[in-house]
Amino acid sequence: MYRIGFACMYRHPGHSESLKELEAIERSFNPRSTTLRWLNSVSQEVAREKLSGIIEHNLAAQLRLLEYVGTLPESMRMLRLSSDLLPFYSHPEAAEFYRQTEVRNSIEAGFAKIGEHARALAIRLSLHPGQYCVLGSDKPQVVENSLAEFEYHADMIRMMGFGRQFQDFKCNVHIAGRLGIEGIRAVWPRLSQEARNSITFENEEKTYGVDDCLQLADLAPVVLDIHHCWINEDHYIDPHDSRVAQIIDSWHGVRPTMHYSQPPESLMEIGFSANEKLEMPILLEKVSKRDLYSHSKRMWNHWTNLYAREFLDRFDIMFEAKDKNLATRDYYRDYLV
Repeated sequence: MYRIGFACMYRHPGHSESLKELEAIERSFNPRSTTLRWLNSVSQEVAREKLSGIIEHNLAAQLRLLEYVGTLPESMRMLRLSSDLLPFYSHPEAAEFYRQTEVRNSIEAGFAKIGEHARALAIRLSLHPGQYCVLGSDKPQVVENSLAEFEYHADMIRMMGFGRQFQDFKCNVHIAGRLGIEGIRAVWPRLSQEARNSITFENEEKTYGVDDCLQLADLAPVVLDIHHCWINEDHYIDPHDSRVAQIIDSWHGVRPTMHYSQPPESLMEIGFSANEKLEMPILLEKVSKRDLYSHSKRMWNHWTNLYAREFLDRFDIMFEAKDKNLATRDYYRDYLV
């Protein structure tokens, strides 16, 4: 059975609620954070109290979000967890805080509950470190910071009870960095076993496309992002392209995940219809490729929605839209029920 899912944040549908009420509802599902600048501006005791409060909120919010996803149809039970659950976990200035026994025990118990809930509700989970996790950088300090950041994600995976076998959990990165493929091969042995069990490589819009990711398929599965591929190659990859079969093979029997997004709705304001195929040469007469990078609020283009649906017989699909669960809900209602 297929699954579709959304990333990180909950959006409330909103009916009669005021803006203040909507914000309060969403706040209970979504993570909070702070800044190092603020933490360094207060006493150690105040900073630790602040971090502890944020972590307590974030872990409770993720449990609440899992409970919401658990009420959805089984085919919609897929969720990307936020990377911001433990602020500054990989930063040296916060290392002492996270080494405290009381803090460690609390965090481990919280993540264990998240893992238990996900398994009980049959929710497929993932993580996606941000753009500053560049394992293929040519700058040694960037590589060290990136390894620490990825291992932070591996720690969360481990505490949830995953990472024990190949792809029981997906943690996705782009190749990125000047050293690219060779840089990643060089650092691969330094990743923990949990990290290597979980890591996937996703194609991106500019430098490292599908063909580059497939060069790492002997190390880890490839996540096909059909929006990035369209921008990178100027056309939509055929659902039965031979490379799609290679991507599926890279998962070694685990059901593959792909990513799906659309360019912004603002394209309709300059004459592009929701019912027509978005052809790159025509688009580039009116916009630049950079204008196509950002994600839409909802899945507004009908042609692309039907195109994405052609992959569902073989892939689970993570939706990357600004309206998060609402965009996924609408797609399910309009194209899958």
